[in-house]
Amino acid sequence: MIDYSLFEKLDIRIGTIISANKFSEARNLSYKLVIDFGNLGSLKSSAQITKLYKSENLVGKQVIAIINLGFRKIANFESQCLILGAVEKEFVFLLKPEEKTINGARVF
Repeated sequence: MIDYSLFEKLDIRIGTIISANKFSEARNLSYKLVIDFGNLGSLKSSAQITKLYKSENLVGKQVIAIINLGFRKIANFESQCLILGAVEKEFVFLLKPEEKTINGARVF
């Protein structure tokens, strides 16, 4: 168990994917994503979701991401947020809001 105060420090937000490109330099098949978080701006993320999602179908999808974990360098790319997903075997299923909402909406 973790202390609830640690969870409260996570800034979890809704964003919309505005671009998705193949990340050929990554060690594992991935996409380079740019996600619009409304008034909070756009952030980049790397996601290993190529087994279930085609890049052209990702644009316009809303996702849930943690935006305050700091940056992580992956190959020559700086990932600025962590998109949340459920993992089953080798598949990653993106977590998303059930209804469309505003970009930047806070998740509690």
